[in-house]
Amino acid sequence: MQFTSEQRLDDGVLEREFTLGEIPGILWTPGSASAPVPLILLGHPGGLHQMYPRLVARARHSAADGFAAATIELPGGGDRPRSAAAEEARADLHRALEAGEPVDEEIVDRLVLPLVEKAVPEWQATLDALLSLPGIDGPVGYSGGVISVGIRLAVVEPRISAAVLFAGSFVPRTMFEEARQVTIPLHVLLQWDDEGNDRQQALDLFDAFGSTEKTLHANMGGHTGVPQFAGDAAARFFTRHLS
Repeated sequence: MQFTSEQRLDDGVLEREFTLGEIPGILWTPGSASAPVPLILLGHPGGLHQMYPRLVARARHSAADGFAAATIELPGGGDRPRSAAAEEARADLHRALEAGEPVDEEIVDRLVLPLVEKAVPEWQATLDALLSLPGIDGPVGYSGGVISVGIRLAVVEPRISAAVLFAGSFVPRTMFEEARQVTIPLHVLLQWDDEGNDRQQALDLFDAFGSTEKTLHANMGGHTGVPQFAGDAAARFFTRHLS
């Protein structure tokens, strides 16, 4: 891991951009920590610089609660090389949505499954590097992003102790089988009127999760209308499980 820039935000949070091989990312750490702090991995749907305002807001809240936070660019996102197959699947998806047609499961599989296969090992390599830094320790939480990536990480990465997952992305049917293998505590956010989300599929996925502790936090409103109190509830969830 190589740090490429560093700045102190106005609330004292230290923000450092880094690269891990070809993977760009950002690490935020609390300004006044006197002992190693737990870590929250901040997922997002891609486009690190485009998502930065929301990511830094989430990171600041995490730092205020005593956690470090980190994120990385997804494969094919931002300035990372594009996959021709993924671009074709994304174009097919947009055509179906614009025509008001049901999105074929085959399109979802082509778009999401290769992303999961590439992104999860990159998150694990990033976690290796982050946990080797002074000032950062477990336990580790995962928050947001493409929900299928979160599902796979929750299954294969034993260092992740709890997860906040955002319903609102397309989920391949095969991920439902993986969801049944998830056992860590979960807090799932669902926007009830999200025009791009299959509400029933989100409810079915929540039902499939194998965790004995799982909470569904559903709110009225569209994809970007998550109320502040929903974010506060997710923060309290991490405080219970990571502190």
